[in-house]
Amino acid sequence: MRRKIPFVPILIFALVFLSINGYALNVLAPIIAAPVLPWLWAFPISLLGVFSFSVVRLSVDGFNTMFKISAHTLLVYFVSLLVFILTALLTDIYRLATASINYLAKGNFSYAERPLNAIYLGMLLSLLIILAFIYGIFKGKYAYRVIKHTLHFDDLPHVFDGFKVVQISDVHAGSLKNTKAVQKGINLINRQQADLFVFTGDLVNNKAEEIKPYLNHFSQIKAPFGQFAVLGNHDYGDYTAWSNNAAKRENLEQLKKYHAQIGFRLLLDEHVEIKKDDQKITLAGVENWGLGFGERGDLEKALRGTTKDDFKILLSHDPTHWEAQVKKHASKIQLTLAGHTHGMQFGIEAFGLKWSPVQFRYKHWAGVKKENNRFLNVNRGFGFIGFSGRVGIWPEITVIELRKAKTTT
Repeated sequence: MRRKIPFVPILIFALVFLSINGYALNVLAPIIAAPVLPWLWAFPISLLGVFSFSVVRLSVDGFNTMFKISAHTLLVYFVSLLVFILTALLTDIYRLATASINYLAKGNFSYAERPLNAIYLGMLLSLLIILAFIYGIFKGKYAYRVIKHTLHFDDLPHVFDGFKVVQISDVHAGSLKNTKAVQKGINLINRQQADLFVFTGDLVNNKAEEIKPYLNHFSQIKAPFGQFAVLGNHDYGDYTAWSNNAAKRENLEQLKKYHAQIGFRLLLDEHVEIKKDDQKITLAGVENWGLGFGERGDLEKALRGTTKDDFKILLSHDPTHWEAQVKKHASKIQLTLAGHTHGMQFGIEAFGLKWSPVQFRYKHWAGVKKENNRFLNVNRGFGFIGFSGRVGIWPEITVIELRKAKTTT
């Protein structure tokens, strides 16, 4: 079936994009010669034309090189434009407010010229954004970070005090192109010396075959108490065309076999017991359950045979599952590990700031959260999809150390 061409969204975006570009050029007018200004329309119009053409041709050409280059270039240009005009808007609001105050006080409405320093500041910020995107596209998407958390539990079996769980999520093997960089990530995982390794879904973008070039890489991950995984929304093949339903089912079965070949045991609405000495913790995993991304998982089935007093860790790809079912479940689940959001692969996490556009979609989108005496950790993802890069939100290897909370008397 051919994809429906989104003419209306393309038209709306084109109008917004060109309006913003026009405003930006108006701001630049004082420092650019008048004959040059019309020529500055050539690049954005050409870029918009190439991108629109590649979108129209998606059903024929797919996500080819033209689409990827034009989409990424347009994204970088558009975001840098937004930063530039934000600076200009703030300046214009100040100019208008000053002029209004003078009019009310003196009866004289005098609209000051835009200060050149404000224009240069906007240009500098835009340049920094462009450089950040360039880094994110060529380096940032493989700039793996180890993020460590120490979590304390009253009911942790004492022999698991200091037990180390290493988590990754969202490999998206179809997007990976640099095997050497991926191997560095694998080496970094193994250096954490995990007691238990878990993977919280989205091994591929669409098709099982995407992981084949990396089977030997991910099969190197070992932990003494095992390697476990769950499926994510992309693993089911819902976002690509199949000749028939049988082909789609066969793809999923093949992906499950690849998990086994790597050494990742899939938990499909089931649980296992992790035993140490004479004590245990329960590790449960559900199929993907996410608001808007398929509610396949069956938490009740995964917990069948456990008791409310068991110490439980749940693997669930989408953090909306925790909000909807897990955090107030009658049987306490002490720790849930999720992924899915990627932190949108763009944002700011520095100097105490934590912001990403993804926060408008997800209540909790990265890191550890505690509510109702239960923990949720959302991994920022090992790979990437859509935007072939990461800016400010780096690929993550999570290390969680379980500690027995000290009791007070």
